[in-house]
Amino acid sequence: MKAVPRTRSLPALLLAVLALVLAAVWAPGASADTSVSTIARALRAGPVYVDPAARDQLSDADADTLADRIKEADKPLFIAVLPDGYRTTNLFSDLRAATGVTGLYGIRLGDRFDARADSSVMSSAARQNLVRSVQGEDAKAQLADFTDRALANMGGHAPRSWGGSAADGSGMSTTGLITTAAILVIAGTGAYALVRRSRRRREEEQRAALDRLRVVVDEDITAFGEELDRLDFRPSEPGADDAMRADYEHALDAYDTAKQRMAAARRPEDVRPVTETLQDGRFSLARLAARRENRPLPERRPPCFFDPRHGPSVSDAVWTPPGGSRREVPVCAADATRLADGRDPVIREVDTDQGRRPYWDAGPAYGPWAGGYFGGGLLPGLLAGTLLGSMMATPTYAADYGTGYGDFGGGGYEGGDVSGTDFSSGDFGGGFGDGGGFDAGGGGGGDFGGSF
Repeated sequence: MKAVPRTRSLPALLLAVLALVLAAVWAPGASADTSVSTIARALRAGPVYVDPAARDQLSDADADTLADRIKEADKPLFIAVLPDGYRTTNLFSDLRAATGVTGLYGIRLGDRFDARADSSVMSSAARQNLVRSVQGEDAKAQLADFTDRALANMGGHAPRSWGGSAADGSGMSTTGLITTAAILVIAGTGAYALVRRSRRRREEEQRAALDRLRVVVDEDITAFGEELDRLDFRPSEPGADDAMRADYEHALDAYDTAKQRMAAARRPEDVRPVTETLQDGRFSLARLAARRENRPLPERRPPCFFDPRHGPSVSDAVWTPPGGSRREVPVCAADATRLADGRDPVIREVDTDQGRRPYWDAGPAYGPWAGGYFGGGLLPGLLAGTLLGSMMATPTYAADYGTGYGDFGGGGYEGGDVSGTDFSSGDFGGGFGDGGGFDAGGGGGGDFGGSF
């Protein structure tokens, strides 16, 4: 009798199917995109991540060499190598949010390369020039050149989660380990003392800066309270309507909120939301006054440049500061008339070690105060050539007060610090590929604008 072929058992068939599925999943070029969270976890553990589907771009040995170089330089530089076709929508902003560490992020995606950075680590112009300088190179050369040039020009420090150098110390003898440990203890003690001294000095400087700001902000709050009193509005007065009452209520809330925020301020940068609130309250008062007098409602404009206590500006006027260049500044009606008549505007002066000076020549502490009134986008043109404008453009100012021209609300995070999702969306926005000035002429209107 002819033998009947033996059929496969069900378990054997299931194993065969599982093997085929796994082979399909892990086959080069056929894998699903690695999640941004997975990439972020890898970058928190080390500076270089190479996707399994992009290993033909950069070998493990070359990746380790890059990682060692970055760790030895103690800089917050993150490199990710991803396969061609990886989704690019919000890639940089999502990765920055998932990683939660301030730094410079470079991504090689197929044969394309781009980068983004927190402004406290590298300026937009420097990053764009850097990205442009490495275009067209193969992966190994491109990432090596980008790393070398970035490490020489970026700020910040490596995140603690990297745990120091990636060099393998498994071959070190017990005696070597003991000696090294002793040296580290001695060095660590000295370094700790230096860090504590530096931290105390910085805290003392910030306290002194905040004390100066308190005087100015208290004057602003008092002036706003006096405006509320002079308005003499009663919600029940004849002719008052719901819109008037809403404006008045908003102004009262702004007054109370400004006082509370100033009382809670612990650093100079905490002043920005206070002056933002005062500016918002003054605009509500301007709307209320217009409603009561049956005038057209005012447009939303920045406050008078010469003294924000003058209220919202009504126009722009050409003004030339002593020793500076001509520029347009927002002005109130009274100062616009003075300038038109050839007279000097009424300028806000504050106390300094050299006596009373205009606020823009009084020192770096007034940056957050001015930023709350005028916003980062407006200030560069207004303050160009002034003492405050020059100071605000330096990395030291950004580190001390958590702010630069474009970011007056920063939390003071330096490169390598864990900030979570507290970062400027403008620094990491836009499409992959446009941030490096790929188009002829480089640099467009926005730091990270455009599309892929």
